[in-house]
Amino acid sequence: MEEIFGYIESVVFSSEETGFTVARLKEPRKEELTCIVGAIPSVQPGETIRCKGFWKRHAQHGMQFEVKAFDLESPSDLVGIQKYLESGMIKGIGAVYAGKIVKAFGIETLSIIDKNPERLLDIAGLGPKRVDRIKDCWGQQRQIRDVMIFLRSNGVSPAYAQKIFKTYGEHSIEKVKENPFALAKEIHGIGFKMADAIAKNLGIAPESDVRIDAGIEHVLWELTSDGHVCFPHGELIPVATEILGCPPLMIDKRIEALTKGGQVVKERDFIWLRPLYLCEIGIAREFSRLMNGLSNIRSIDVEKAVDWVQKKLVLELAIEQKQAVMEAVQGKIHIITGGPGTGKSTITKAILSISEKLTPRILLAAPTGRAAKRMSEITGKKAQTIHALLEMDFKGGGFKKNKQNPLECDLIIIDEASMIDTQLMYHLIKAIPSHARVIIIGDIDQLPSVGAGSVLKDLIFSERLKTTKLTQIFRQAAGSRIITNAHLINQGEFPDLRFQKESDFSYISKETPEEILQTIVELVKTRLTRAFRFHRFDDIQVLSPMRRGVIGADNLNFVLQKELNPRPDPLVRMGRSFCMGDKVMQIKNNYQKEVYNGDVGKIIEINHEEDTLKVVFDEKYVSYDFSDIDELVLAYAVSIHKYQGSECPCVIIPVHTSHFKLLYRNLLYTGITRGKKLVVLVGTKRAIMMCIKNEEVKNRHTGLRQAIQQFFPI
Repeated sequence: MEEIFGYIESVVFSSEETGFTVARLKEPRKEELTCIVGAIPSVQPGETIRCKGFWKRHAQHGMQFEVKAFDLESPSDLVGIQKYLESGMIKGIGAVYAGKIVKAFGIETLSIIDKNPERLLDIAGLGPKRVDRIKDCWGQQRQIRDVMIFLRSNGVSPAYAQKIFKTYGEHSIEKVKENPFALAKEIHGIGFKMADAIAKNLGIAPESDVRIDAGIEHVLWELTSDGHVCFPHGELIPVATEILGCPPLMIDKRIEALTKGGQVVKERDFIWLRPLYLCEIGIAREFSRLMNGLSNIRSIDVEKAVDWVQKKLVLELAIEQKQAVMEAVQGKIHIITGGPGTGKSTITKAILSISEKLTPRILLAAPTGRAAKRMSEITGKKAQTIHALLEMDFKGGGFKKNKQNPLECDLIIIDEASMIDTQLMYHLIKAIPSHARVIIIGDIDQLPSVGAGSVLKDLIFSERLKTTKLTQIFRQAAGSRIITNAHLINQGEFPDLRFQKESDFSYISKETPEEILQTIVELVKTRLTRAFRFHRFDDIQVLSPMRRGVIGADNLNFVLQKELNPRPDPLVRMGRSFCMGDKVMQIKNNYQKEVYNGDVGKIIEINHEEDTLKVVFDEKYVSYDFSDIDELVLAYAVSIHKYQGSECPCVIIPVHTSHFKLLYRNLLYTGITRGKKLVVLVGTKRAIMMCIKNEEVKNRHTGLRQAIQQFFPI
């Protein structure tokens, strides 16, 4: 193997999942930059790197150095030192001060910051407060460097050193040595494979109990990302065997040990992680409690109430709508489900109008900020996210609102319930007082929740809770091709794709992914903004079935960012590139910042001196440290699943057979129903037909239906 050395000038591409990176390396005494490729996860511009590997010629990009091993070192020349200081590693030093410091101290710069930081006061503009911050950060970086060296020696990317240090502080190394598998649970972005690599380097045997136990729990948690709350015992063993490389009998033995120890639960030959099992049993138990509680709201003549509300709202309810309203205002728990245009919003307003005459203690909630905002617009009343309603407890963990400190309400209406996963439903339902009435509204034909479970479907299919299924499409909605086509798709019929002027539904036939990509760029960049006066950021959302591929969300974002928001010197961190003005999405719940998985916002500030980035989400301003921005992704294009519960004036959906693995009927149905004024499908009729015919949605293994039936015997 050959060896090359230099500093990272820029990162062209980096995959967070695989660590594959393409970067430009500035080698000493060479004018041209060297293209390096390989598994070099999370390197940053300015870092000095020594690479071992081989030269190869790429047909399109020319000579490249394929990296097989690398070490990061302190920069040793002036340009490298300046790049290092500019990279944002040291808070308080941005590009301007990096230039001034290097100009003043030259090759001794890093030594002076380390041993004589008070000399930084000689630099114009660097006051005592900023110098103190630089000293603190440098000291922290020294500790982080120790962690980084330890992790690098154990095969882990240096990018995670900061995250590990943030979690464990000065005890980082001993914590990692004590139980490397804890990293997979406690550090966002570190998975079992990375923890397993550390364990191997630390000498933990492949067939040790601690490794197999951690692997089984990892597999069960990984299965939750496919929606499973539990998993068949017989199917779990081969999945775990493949990941762990241990004999099936050994894995089966450890499952039995974990069952005896209480970490997992086995019932009906299914295996649960204990917390998820307790959530499902808890949901069933709490619904039983609510059903048996006496309502605080007095009884009324429901037929008179329906007559009164029709006059008040100047409308005539259909038979099934009247039934839903009557059941909702007299029963303890009622579920209302139906597709777009079936009158769920009208029913909600009618129920609210009647209930407000009986009690002022009414709460409205939805799983996401956008869904709550839409609920507020429909009803004219304040609606909150479920997380906000339950009030996060940052000191003790969990939520402040719970069984001991319940919500103050006589009635709670929960919208977009198809999006609520098992854990969130448990936290919500146990915080509702026994005297309250509960109305749950949602569309079971949409995609299920991003988190584990099929809560709404299980509640309805248990056949123990009163449910109204709305089927009639009303006259106003029937005039919308978005709604009529959504219902056609949901019924397994081909949608009406004929061109119609002034229609809210359009289809553009394109055969190849490359043609689809080009068409989408043209639509967002010019065609739709000119024809409909849509704002390209606020009014148009591209929804893709998949993340990967030419028309997957990742590549669409890469291309649309270049076309819509081209800026020099983007912020590159952890394989992600961000610019001022970029449209971004939060991809995990962050209760401290009060932003949640699926929230879409816009970058309004990137501060290289403070190492912070600021995003505005629906008028809420949220600040991120650079080390935390792996919680953000570009959102010019997002997956349909991630956009559930949200709506946009215009939605563009690529539909192509290259996405065949995810072409499900409810996926297309959900995507189409996200559009308010215009939906554009770009792709092939064959792919659309594949969606419609494929109603075999991945079955989610859950135990909630059975738990409800157990607590509500016939």
